[in-house]
Parts: sequence; C-alpha cells; structure tokens
Amino acid sequence: MASWAALSPSIVEYFEGEDFYRCGYCKNETGSRSNGMWAHSLTAQDYQDLIDRGWRRSGKYVYKPVMNQTCCPQYTIRCRPLHFQPSKSHKKVLKKMLKFLTKGEITKGGCADEPMDSTVEHAVAGDFAFIKKLDLQCDLTALSDDLKESVKSEESQPTENMKKEESPELIQPQDSEEKLGSGEPSRSVKVHSIPKPGKGADLSKPPCRKAKEIRKERKRLKLMQQSPSGEPVGERPGLQPSSEPPSWSSPKAKSNQPKSLEDFLFEPLPEDALHKLEVRVVRSSPPSSQFKATFQESYQLYKRYQMIVHKDPSDKPTVSQFTRFLCSSPLEPESPPDGPECGYGSFHQQYWLDGKIIAVGVIDILPYCVSSVYLYYDPDYSFLSLGVYSALREIAFTKQLHEKTPQLSYYYMGFYIHSCPKMKYKGQYRPSDLLCPETYVWVPIEQCLPSLENAKYCRFNQDPEAVDEGRCVEPDRLQVLHRKAIMPYGMYRKQQKDPSEEVTVLQYASLVGQRCSERMLLFRN
Repeated sequence: MASWAALSPSIVEYFEGEDFYRCGYCKNETGSRSNGMWAHSLTAQDYQDLIDRGWRRSGKYVYKPVMNQTCCPQYTIRCRPLHFQPSKSHKKVLKKMLKFLTKGEITKGGCADEPMDSTVEHAVAGDFAFIKKLDLQCDLTALSDDLKESVKSEESQPTENMKKEESPELIQPQDSEEKLGSGEPSRSVKVHSIPKPGKGADLSKPPCRKAKEIRKERKRLKLMQQSPSGEPVGERPGLQPSSEPPSWSSPKAKSNQPKSLEDFLFEPLPEDALHKLEVRVVRSSPPSSQFKATFQESYQLYKRYQMIVHKDPSDKPTVSQFTRFLCSSPLEPESPPDGPECGYGSFHQQYWLDGKIIAVGVIDILPYCVSSVYLYYDPDYSFLSLGVYSALREIAFTKQLHEKTPQLSYYYMGFYIHSCPKMKYKGQYRPSDLLCPETYVWVPIEQCLPSLENAKYCRFNQDPEAVDEGRCVEPDRLQVLHRKAIMPYGMYRKQQKDPSEEVTVLQYASLVGQRCSERMLLFRN
C-alpha cells in the first residue's frame, strides 16, 4: 500500500448500474441512460483521458451516456482549430460584431447555429435536485476525517504557480493583434452524401461562396492565363515560374486571399468606435480574486439568461445551483512549466462590453484541448449571436494556447447529437471529428454522417477487428481507497464477500480504462 500524497489526487465515487432520466432532446421520460460518478477531485490529465473515452462533467458529477441504449446517442465531438476556416454563416456573425462595435449597427436576424451547449447537457436532464442530493451525500462527507483534512490542506496551500493571477495575455481586446500557430496535417476525407429533405446543409460539401468572390476568382484566373500580349502564359517560350508575383497582380494579391478567423476577430477598430469589447479569462476553481470580484454580476447575468431564454421560474436559478453547476469543478489547478501561461483547470471567459459583462463562456483547459462547458449571455444582446461568436473566440483562444503548449491543439464542443436537429450545428465547425463509441478513436465527421443518417447508434471505426486499445485488461491493478488506505483491487477483493461489489468495480474499470483505473482512486465506503 502507498500513502495518498504519493499518488494522483484524483478521487472518484462510482455509482453502480445505470441511471435513467427524462431526455431533454426527444422528451422521452425515461429514455436517457448514463453511467455516472462523483468526482471529489480530478487531475487535468485524468479528465482529459476520461473525455477521450466519452465522459463529460456537469459540475462535479461526471457521466458517460450508455450509447447503444440511450434514446439520443451523444457523440463526443472535437474541432481541429489549427486548420479551422470560418464558414459563410460564421463570417456573417463576425462582421455583425465588427459593425456593432464600430458604428453601433444592430443587424436583425440570428445565425442558424445554436450557442455552444446553450442548455444543460441532458444526460442528467438538468436535474439539480439530484445533483444537490449527490453533493450532500458525496462531496467529501463520506471520506474519512483524516483524508478530508488531507484534501482540504492540499487545497488551502497554494503553490507559487497558483499564486500568480491571470496573465495580462489572457485579456483579449477586440482590436488586439494575435499571432496564432500553424497546424498539423489535416486528415481530410471527401464523402459525398445527399442530405435528406429538411435536414439542412450537406456537411461533406464546401460552404457556399459569395457571387462577388466567384467573380474575383474568375477575373484572377483570366489574368493569369494571359500575358500582356494576349498569349497564354504557359505557351510563352523561356518564361520560368517566379517566386515573386507579377507586378500587375501584387496590389490585389493580398485582398484575394480569404480572411482568416484572426483577421476577423482582431481587426483593429477605428479610434471613434462606439463600443469596446474585451475578453478576460479568470480561474473559477479555486476562485481567483477577479472571479470573486465579479461573482455577483456573473450570477445575475446567468439568472436573467435562464429566466428569459430557458423560461426558468425566478426561484430556480439560485446562487447554490449556479455555483454547483458552473463554478464548482473537480479539476485540480495545475501550472506545469511546459503548460499554458494560465495553467490547467476550470475558467470563466468573460465578455466585457463597455465595462459590463454581457456573456460568460465556461471552459476547461486540459493538456490537449480547450473543452467548452456552457455559455450564458445577456438576452438584450442576442442579436450578436453570442453563442456562435464565443465558440469562434474559443477556437482562436485554443490556437493562442497552442503557441506555448504545442500538444494543446483541439477544441472539444461537448456532445454531437445527430438525431436532434438543434444539436447538429456543432458539425459546422470544421474540420471536426467524432469519437467512436466502441474503440475510442477519432474519425472525421464526414465519414460518420452517412452512417448516422441510417441509424442513431453507430460504430465509426470501420475496422471490424479493431478493439478498445485502452480497455482495462488488468483490473487487479485498479487503485481503491478504502478505510483510509490505498490498495490495489486485487488486495481489496480478498477482503470483500459481497459478489455485487466485484460487478460494480469491474464495470467502473471497463468504462474508465486501464490508465485511469491505475491513477484515479476509487473510493469505496
């Protein structure tokens, strides 16, 4: 046996069996099925490995849909920001924001895309009474007094890295210049599928282009094919390719290049711009001084959003509900030397317009990704399509973090639900991948869509021989926390007489995989 301090601080309490809930997507009263556990604490790497196996958190409750049984299968989706190109609708949102900041122009009509996770992830159906019950039953109260003190002492002793406040680099004004990274090779697979009537755009085809852009392209090609004498360039003897563009094309060569996401987001505003937008990233768990100073303003914004957008009664969005759902996090703050300046953990990305918070994106920063958790905003500014705009800012933010931390190169958007029209918008952020629910490998979404048109539940990995490489093959190595002691499951099992205990532990091991089962401590009371 080993001491608790020598191992990973991740401590989880698994709930045996499967939970049944009312589905928030198709409204089936008992159709949503998931496995769940209460995370007393999680390292960033452990949570990264969990979401790469289909898990997701809501506050400190971590759940995994039972994909082949739940009514609306929820596939983990990630975008590849290093190769991201904004679509036509994305550019409309970005231009709309720029016009509003510059001239105060208000454009009516929203974007077809929905806000990122604008509703609670419905595996737990927004059942805050259930979450509160778990909070009371599990949040360190079942742990021994000795262990409780150890956990609290760990949290109350900030390291030098934790003492650092949010870096000024994390304040991103609209008119700032950002140098963002290049990317890895893209795995592009062209799959032509005919969309069904009423199902929306065909994601396997390139976005539509403006007629003006097409005319410019035709003119450019025509000029390239002709020399000043009217002869085609390719037929003129002795003419060699040059690294420099011809003089006649140089003034407009740059304008013919499509604008990048950063070109739109960080275009300098004129001095007489009517509004100023600033994005601040503040650590929410443990709460930083900036987070504490803006807590009440942030909560009031959340309450108004829930009441107006989601029609919640005034007594439902309470401070305790807000705290449990969007402020409490099991993620331990970490600031490794090779990590991002802000460190790993849970954060609120606050959007300040003229000195007032108008939107908050809740995110987790992990070793390989930025994971979107939730977004709430001031309904008075819904004309700005803040759900789409914030997702684009988070994609750009991921690229910024990639500059210092090269392995951090993905943007996780939660769950993609093909059977729910309102949740299909996430597939418009391309290139993106879906997680195979059986082998846990990433597959480009273009390859997955034809299968999803035919069935709600699909195995995306086309290799019939492929298996889950991260599955638990040595359950005896699983780490158990029992009666103030840490021991491998092989030793713990010899002390147990209840056969159902083995079923529960083995189910847990199969869901979290070998690596997490060896690093995380499974609390057994």
